[in-house]
Amino acid sequence: MENTAEVINTANQAINQTAPQTDWWGMILYCIIVFGIIYFLMVRPNKKRMAEYQKMLDSLQIGNRVIAAGIYGTIKKINEKTIEMEIAKGVVIEVSKNAVASVE
Repeated sequence: MENTAEVINTANQAINQTAPQTDWWGMILYCIIVFGIIYFLMVRPNKKRMAEYQKMLDSLQIGNRVIAAGIYGTIKKINEKTIEMEIAKGVVIEVSKNAVASVE
C-alpha cells in the first residue's frame, strides 16, 4: 500500500511540474498592446476624419457649390439640419446636411 501511495504522490508532483502556469501579467500586457494598436490604427484616424468633416459642415455658406447625395448644386438656404440647394435654374431641393460629401 505504501508503494502505491508513493507512486500516486510522484505522479501528482510530475503533473504539477508540467502543468502550464498562467501568466496573467503577460496576458494583460498583450491585451493592452492589441487595444493600443487598434486605437492608433483605427479609432484615432476616424476621429480626426470625423472632426474635419464636421468642420466642413460648419463652414457651409450660401453660394457654395456642393455635392450632396451625388447631386451637384449651389446652396441657397441653410437650416439647422438641412440645406436647400439649387440644382438647376429654378429647381431647389432640400437635403440633409449630413448628405453633403464635399464643397467645391
